[in-house]
Amino acid sequence: MARKRWTDLTPGQQTAVLIGASVQLSLAATAWVDLAKRPRDVVRGPKPLWAAAIAVNFLGPIAYFVAGRR
Repeated sequence: MARKRWTDLTPGQQTAVLIGASVQLSLAATAWVDLAKRPRDVVRGPKPLWAAAIAVNFLGPIAYFVAGRR
């Protein structure tokens, strides 16, 4: 299967990609700011590990908000 270019996508697909990317970036930015401001004793596990995990698509920030905070 050949890779599609941006111009090969329909306007609806382009919109979906942009919305998905915006949601993912917003989640990650919010999680990183929260992690940076939160004291170490109220974070489950090492903060550097959570910082790296947050970079993993949607799963990282959601996992941090669900399981990473006390």
